[in-house]
Amino acid sequence: MAAAHATMHQICILFLLVCAISSQDSAARSPQSGDAPATQFSIPLQKQYVPVQKGGKVVAYKTAYFGSLQVGGEEPRQTFTVVFDTGSGHLILPSTSCRSETCGRHRRYSRAASPSAVDIEYDGTLISPDAAERDQVSIAFGTGQVLGEFVREVVCLGDGEGAEAKSGERGCVNLRVVLATEMTEDPFGLFAFDGVLGLGLDALTLAPQFSFFAQMAEQHPAVQPRFAVYLARNDGGESRITFGGHEELLASSELEWAPVAMKELGYWQVKIKSVRVGSTVVEDCADGSCRAILDTGTSLLGVPRQSARSLHKMLARQVAPERYDDAASIDCRTVAGQSLEFELESGAIVSLGAEDYSRPTPFNITISNSSAWRLFCRSLLLPVDMPAPLGPKVFIWGEPMLRRYYTVYDLANKRVGFTLAQAR
Repeated sequence: MAAAHATMHQICILFLLVCAISSQDSAARSPQSGDAPATQFSIPLQKQYVPVQKGGKVVAYKTAYFGSLQVGGEEPRQTFTVVFDTGSGHLILPSTSCRSETCGRHRRYSRAASPSAVDIEYDGTLISPDAAERDQVSIAFGTGQVLGEFVREVVCLGDGEGAEAKSGERGCVNLRVVLATEMTEDPFGLFAFDGVLGLGLDALTLAPQFSFFAQMAEQHPAVQPRFAVYLARNDGGESRITFGGHEELLASSELEWAPVAMKELGYWQVKIKSVRVGSTVVEDCADGSCRAILDTGTSLLGVPRQSARSLHKMLARQVAPERYDDAASIDCRTVAGQSLEFELESGAIVSLGAEDYSRPTPFNITISNSSAWRLFCRSLLLPVDMPAPLGPKVFIWGEPMLRRYYTVYDLANKRVGFTLAQAR
């Protein structure tokens, strides 16, 4: 870590807090995008469930979608699995210098095994061989944390076995990478993926040279500066992320575009004109002041805390009493309910049905002043507390929205495209 007199650069983001201490200011530059849609790279995504327990019972599941990439300028490259996260900005990989039990559960990057690696400070300055200290970064993911150092490396999409490898097109970029020297058990010990590849806008990075997709657009002008995320509706389907545009076979219609709101904050977020449950308007968003962040690293549907209680109430519904005899077989995702509809400022409308927002298991609720009980289906909503300027009226569109809609992220024009996803 740099001395106490060093200049401090701080970035505060939704699930990622980065505080980097460096002895020099950043020499940032804005990426330039090519616009020739000649090449695409499609990476299959695996899905993992992690149970969430309360009182000894499983009440929900956290999920993660992750795919492969390789690091190194020549064979044999080192292969890792990463979450492709639109809610953060850096590539973070565990290092062999991290010797904790948490790091030991994952594949770790070996600096000694990569001739292409260059040790750097966060601003790209080469580290002197006799340097006694170097820049470090502290990154907080919710309740967890990572401490890391920096290296410049060659990063390639895929695991080296797919069609992109056979064609010779790997989508490789020169990138500044964060190497984790410490990782907490929660959440990194719970999941099988090795690291995180951030796909947020440049404002979520310490410098543009940390942004994988911005560097791809700059270093590969033939790649259209868009990526698309497809999460399969069921576990048997194949989820994927595509760089260089989107796959029309996965879209049910033409894309409807919405501009990125407050892009200076770094998130893929859109402005919401109104929210409705069935035909009922949600008053908190009636003035058009709500926004939504698309976050591929989030399992649930996040809602502003001030709106959570009323939304839970409006989306709850009673299970028909004739089904009580076989309560164990009830799946609330199949119990009819009202739609949750968002009208965007652009005029596009995106909506979720009961199958998208419901907890699978019904709740047994005792009627007040009575021994009688009823079964109710409730929604999977996560109350979100965000201070201004990002909050407070901000939704987080995680897996429930991203399974229903095929989403496309346009870096050059700072906009997000939506279309109902084709079932595959």
